[in-house]
Amino acid sequence: MAEYRLGEIESRFANLIWENEPLSSGELAKLCEKELHWKKSTTYTILHRVCERGLFQNRKGVVTSLVGREEFYAMQSKQFVEESFGGSLPKFLAAFASRSKLSEEEIRQLQEIIDRNKESQ
Repeated sequence: MAEYRLGEIESRFANLIWENEPLSSGELAKLCEKELHWKKSTTYTILHRVCERGLFQNRKGVVTSLVGREEFYAMQSKQFVEESFGGSLPKFLAAFASRSKLSEEEIRQLQEIIDRNKESQ
């Protein structure tokens, strides 16, 4: 998957699919009409766009994800760190922590992540 970014509307659309998959393209159109106030043609246009990016597939009228929500956001985060901080997670965390104080719980959770990654190497 080459394109990791989604605009605001595409993100809302992707979340509807992730929350309701598998679903027929007709069900998706009805859901988008209700939740996003879209016409059927808008739904199919955006569906085609996200399918071209390799996030979802529409096989025989059934829409499913090829990339899960957590995996997508992990890839998007990695791309952001690479582009903005030269791939340096410590630089990202330093920049983040300089603008907002980390709570004790956040520090504990980060330490757990570090410890798990040390063990898996």
